[in-house]
Amino acid sequence: MPGTGSVAVQPLDLSLHIPYHFRCPISLELMRDPVTVSTGQTYDRSSIESWVATGNTTCPVTRAPLTDFTLIPNHTLRRLIQEWCVANRSYGVERIPTPKQPAEPSLVRSLLAQASSRSSGSSLRISALRRLKGLARDSDKNRSLISSLNAREILLDVVFSNLDSGSDSFSPDLSRESLALLVMLPLTESECVLVASDPQRIGYLSHLLFDSSIEDRINAAALIETVIAGTRASELRTQICGIDELFEGVVEILRDPTAYPRALKVGVKALFALCLVKQTRHKAVSAGAAEIIIDRFPDLEKYDAERALATIELICRIPTGCDAFAAHALTVPLLVKVILKISDRATESAVGALVSLCSASEENRREAVAAGILTQLLLLVQSDCTERVKRKSQVLLKLLRDSWPQESVGNSDDYACSEIVVPFC
Repeated sequence: MPGTGSVAVQPLDLSLHIPYHFRCPISLELMRDPVTVSTGQTYDRSSIESWVATGNTTCPVTRAPLTDFTLIPNHTLRRLIQEWCVANRSYGVERIPTPKQPAEPSLVRSLLAQASSRSSGSSLRISALRRLKGLARDSDKNRSLISSLNAREILLDVVFSNLDSGSDSFSPDLSRESLALLVMLPLTESECVLVASDPQRIGYLSHLLFDSSIEDRINAAALIETVIAGTRASELRTQICGIDELFEGVVEILRDPTAYPRALKVGVKALFALCLVKQTRHKAVSAGAAEIIIDRFPDLEKYDAERALATIELICRIPTGCDAFAAHALTVPLLVKVILKISDRATESAVGALVSLCSASEENRREAVAAGILTQLLLLVQSDCTERVKRKSQVLLKLLRDSWPQESVGNSDDYACSEIVVPFC
């Protein structure tokens, strides 16, 4: 279990001794959330929960049967650990935060009942939804609990209550608070299909993509991405991805100067999902996706950068997509520089996009050579990458064979790219 909650002590001073009773008997790491089981032994919550989740029914230390699985917080020990952390700050020890306790099922049921009750006023229902959202933010366990209590069905009804012909008391605020909670929970395939197969529901989400609130726009994009990714039926995917406004709204989220990390993350995921349908990728091009992906790339976190590169590769598979990316001066240099810099997946996408671009025109091939692609490809084919990446690299090398300046082989540093800022380098 080391590594799941062991950030409290940094290995700055090997002479520092952690008191034995502060260590979890399972992980041997400093406990962050000590809890006591029915045998009287104390463990770190994450460790004992994992122990029980794998089917164990005995106490790890005493081997006695656990008569019940109630975990009682050991507040006294946690406070002692926190005091020890503060006292040893000079050794690189960080104070563990006071953990938030898991939500009680009875409380969650009560809040869901209040949120779904049409006889309650909107303000009471919104208050219940906000409390549920706060619990969902606290932990994965809380989200699982909320999801298990029929929350998704309740929230879907509230989000789209304006489409219910029998409802004459639609509250936009109530709908949007429900949406904010819904996108924190996983949807089943049947629930995704329920949304995907209803043009009115997709239309409502499309409308929200242009709302004045950036949060509502992000949440709408997040649900659209979840629905597309969770729908296997190709005809439903094609139907959704045939809506111009979805591409335009998602691209506008990425273009928004106030966009913060979550906005960029959701925007990139949604755009990738929309581009999975080849027949409608031209809509991404028309919406200006090529320019904004390249412009916002330095602002992306690692996983989002992988998604962005995969999206570039998908769009480059259509002629108009190739033209749009080729028109941006930074596209080819950026794709060359990210090779071997972010991850294997990112490298594969970058090479795949370059294959499409370099197949499209001699100008793109010359630009790739000038950006230092020879050095990158030679390193790549000799690296421990997948066979698929090597095959793409070999295809690209053949495409560029007639474009190498003679001196580049002997002095590849002359063609190294140095002007493009790429994160994680």
